[in-house]
Amino acid sequence: MPHILTASKESVAVIRLNRPDKFNSFNRPMAIELQEALNGAAADNGIRCIYITGEGKAFCAGQDLAEAIDPEGPGIETIVTKHYNPIIRKIREVEKPVVCGVNGVAAGAGANLALACDVVIAAENATFIQAFSKIGLIPDSGGTWMLPRIVGMQRAAALTMLGAKVSAADALSMGMVYQVVGAEAFEADAFRTAVKLAQMPTRGLGLTKRLLNASFGNDLNAQLDLEAQLQVEAANTHDYKEGVNSFLEKRKPVFRGE
Repeated sequence: MPHILTASKESVAVIRLNRPDKFNSFNRPMAIELQEALNGAAADNGIRCIYITGEGKAFCAGQDLAEAIDPEGPGIETIVTKHYNPIIRKIREVEKPVVCGVNGVAAGAGANLALACDVVIAAENATFIQAFSKIGLIPDSGGTWMLPRIVGMQRAAALTMLGAKVSAADALSMGMVYQVVGAEAFEADAFRTAVKLAQMPTRGLGLTKRLLNASFGNDLNAQLDLEAQLQVEAANTHDYKEGVNSFLEKRKPVFRGE
């Protein structure tokens, strides 16, 4: 897949956006290839974590505007519903942890792609921009759903309406990212986090993700009921038994993701 580079290492599916000359902006081929890469990683039982990052200086500059205004192009409705929405849905629905390594600018749909991931690690020179208002559009790719829940309504309104550039340090203080890492250590540190998650109880992490997703729509009683249901499911996994036995035997657990 020329627009997406994929590799598998230490039970981690590494997915790299690969249009560095266009700051990894999305066109149709890249969007479809990313969907295919995510679907493949989701279906592969040997993959226990997904790591998404960008090639070159940028993470993702959003939509390639040349394609968006091309009379022969896919059109805005198709771009949003057929290119971006399946990506965001897959990231949220796959019951494996998804780590995003933001290696540079994340703008527009690129910023919201990052926010949809479970753990976001940013290089110290990374920036986040809700750039839609600068060209008369509205945030897509789940931005209007995710951002208010992360930073609050006031900040979300200001960031999306003003299109202000957010530094990695400010993104950390707002809760948009989990960690900021120096440029030299970024690649190794971000991947190390993905490897750590890949060595953990994958089924339990997946059930945790399902609960976090449900919490946005549930009241407390419904969430408590769902926790009870999924805790029983977690307790029936191999990794629960391994975790308990390793604790009692005072040794490091060896989880299988089952």
